[in-house]
Formats: sequence, C-alpha cells, structure tokens
Amino acid sequence: MSRAEQPSRRTVLAAAVAAAVTASAGPAAADTEVSMTTDTADPARAVPARTVDNRAWASHGDWRGGTARGTRAVAGARPGLVIAKPAGTADYKDPHTGTTAPWEYGTWTSPVHRLAVPATEAIVSWNARTPAGTWIQAEFKGTYTDGTSSPWYVMGRWAAGDQDIRRTSVDDQSDGKSTVWTDTLAVDDPATGLRLASYRLRLTLYRKPGTKATPTVWRLGAMGSDVPDRFTVPASAPGLAKELVVPRYSQEIHKGQYPEYDNGGEAWCSPTSSQMIIEYWGGRLTPKQLAWVDPSFADPQVCHAARFTYDHQYSGCGNWPFNAAYAATFKDLQAVVTRLGSLTDLETLIAAGIPAITSQSFLKEELTGAGYGTAGHLMTVIGFTAGGDVIANDPASASNQAVRRVYRRREWENIWLRTKRYNASGKVVSGTGGVCYLYFPARPTAAQRRALTAVGVRV
Repeated sequence: MSRAEQPSRRTVLAAAVAAAVTASAGPAAADTEVSMTTDTADPARAVPARTVDNRAWASHGDWRGGTARGTRAVAGARPGLVIAKPAGTADYKDPHTGTTAPWEYGTWTSPVHRLAVPATEAIVSWNARTPAGTWIQAEFKGTYTDGTSSPWYVMGRWAAGDQDIRRTSVDDQSDGKSTVWTDTLAVDDPATGLRLASYRLRLTLYRKPGTKATPTVWRLGAMGSDVPDRFTVPASAPGLAKELVVPRYSQEIHKGQYPEYDNGGEAWCSPTSSQMIIEYWGGRLTPKQLAWVDPSFADPQVCHAARFTYDHQYSGCGNWPFNAAYAATFKDLQAVVTRLGSLTDLETLIAAGIPAITSQSFLKEELTGAGYGTAGHLMTVIGFTAGGDVIANDPASASNQAVRRVYRRREWENIWLRTKRYNASGKVVSGTGGVCYLYFPARPTAAQRRALTAVGVRV
C-alpha cells in the first residue's frame, strides 16, 4: 500500500496550484524545429464513446515519422530509436546526488496527435533499454481547447539502473492551466471546460561523451482521458469464468527491508505486483542481478523491483510509468499505463491470457475480505469466478500463500472505477478512475492483439 494519507494525483488537484516553475534538463528544441504534421493513425477514433485515448509510437514507420535531431530509427523484430550523430552536449545536475556531468544527446519529437477524447489528464509511458552510461527524458507539450499551448513538461528522467543518474519525476511544473503531479499531467480546473485537445511527445536520449553507447526506445505513448467525476459506476454483467496462473508475492514479508526505497516492503504494492506479472510472462532475474540483496531475504526479486522502480523525487515505488518501464526491461515484454472502462474490459484481457495491475483506494468496510483500508493500492487481477467475482493477487497479504483473494464483483468494480470517494474522516477525496498497468509480449498473439485493441491499446 502507499504511505498513509499520501495525497493521490487527483486529490492534489483540489488544492491550490503551486507557482508555475517548469523544470527542464538539457536541450529544448525550438518549436520551429518540430514537425507539425498531424497523426491520424489512431484506432481509438473508431470508438468515440470511450473516455480514454491511448496512442503509442512503436513501429519503424512511427519512428521515421517524427522529427529527429541526432537520433535515427532502427528496423528489426523490435523497431526503435537510438542516438545517431549527437545533436550536441549538455550538462545535467542530478538533484538527488548534486553531481553535474556533460552528456551527449539526440532528440525525437512526435507528430501532433489530436486526441479523440479531449482530456483532463495525460500519462506518458515508455519502453526502453538504457545500457550503463545512458538515460532518457520524456516530455509532453499539449494544446488546449482554447487554442493556447502548455510548455514542454518533463514527464520522467529515467534509466533502468541507478548508477549514472537517479530516475526521477519533476515537481513544480505548471502554467496556471495544468500541472504535473508526479507522473500525471492534469488540467487544474476541469469544471471550466478546458481540455487538452492535442499533444506532441519529445524524447531526449543521453550518453556519456565520446562513447558509442546508446539508449534504445521501443515504445513511447500517452494516455489522455476525461473520466467523469463519480462516486459510483454502473454495474457490469459477469461474462467470463477463468483464472490465470500468476506467481504470488506478498509485500508484507518485506516490511523493514531496504527502507531507503519507500520505507521498505509495507509500501511496495506496485513493484510487487509488477514482479508477479513479469514472472508470469517468463521474466527472470539472474543471480548476478540479485547479488546485492541480503541473502537472508525471501523473494529477493521483489526487493530488486522496488529498487529499480523507485522515483527519487516522489520518494516512492508507485510511479506508474516507472513500473511499466521496469517491466519492459525484461526480454520480449512491452508495457503501457492506461485506463479501462469496466470489468468487461478486464474480462476481455483475461480471456486472452493477459493479467492486469489495477490501482484503487477504499475504506476497510468497502471491500469485503480485504481487512484493510488504503489511500492507494495496486493489486493484480488474474481472473473471475463463475459468479463474476474478481480473483486478485493482493500483495497486501501476510504471506505468499495468502495473496490469492476473491473480491465481490460489485464492490471491487466501484472502488476501482470511481473518481470520488469519502475517506475515513468523511472528506471527499479521489479515486483513480480505472488506472491499470498492462504488460504483454512484444510480439503478441492474434488473440492478445485483438484483446488489447478492444480495450484501446495499440500494439
């Protein structure tokens, strides 16, 4: 579970907006250098009833379609973007180490993507490989429905390891119309009717000067959404009875271990859930990778997942895109952060063999059998009973054996999909509105591809 009463991304939006200070690392390519062609290859346009628009760039044609400065597209079984001849060198002062170092860089900027769903929120996620001596930065620039534009917002500075830079979100980014809260860009006052109408994404790839190393980015995308405020959601009818065999790991058995990573296992619901699904798809860590973990600790891979999803600014392991990026470092896996609209969407995925990690918050009495309440918690949905109830691997369990839970369909559906709720003090706070992580093969089967497309995820 997340730290007690920590403000969620949506709760924070109700507070006064901080002073507008937009942070940026390294080069910021001038707008005149960015291709203004409009992207129209979005299957979400065919389903206008959705409240979510999820667009990703992942094919060789996608990478060739953007504007490159010092980067190039590479073909192959898994197309990507790499540094070619660097566009320049820039200094970066790591705020978490105090170290300033020069880095060669190249940039890539997407075409303009017009949102099929004008959005109140946007979350950027990416899949990449960052060898030693390399890292990446992802940025988002939106155009509002009033015709004005946001600045370039930094949505993450990321490396798979933690020796070159400390992976980090960036605080204090706002233009008076929208604000970045850790990993989520949100319109400050949706009641005004202001929305994000379109956006561009920008990648900056960094490497140590004079080396040939390069990051490789395989997937970059953003999820824009406009989920209506609601305390309750319509009930869905059960449609599937199936359970996937997913490894079971408890976060609670790691309580007190490596407190430098979000106070130890008590707060490791997100990386613990991530590790379950990574291993479901066959991802394994080597003894060498796990050599840093105290050998007396059970399930050292959970400790590893916590360390390598940790956001040094957020001071936690619950950064949604950082968890997806961690999953995609495993061979032949890709990952995305999105929102789903119903348990029917989850049933569609489970039927194709794809489990999902979901984010929810609730009072103890709102979820029968949980035995706890939480301001924010991740668990893994692995199936449905014959009666339609949700089968979840809940890491907030006393042991690995106790992780498998069955939760009442109606209760679970409502706490996951609502955007408003009452906390223990009776105050109106936020819900996550159907947020989930989806991890799936880099080359999905036809059935998996159909299921992902059906829930709005382009593959």
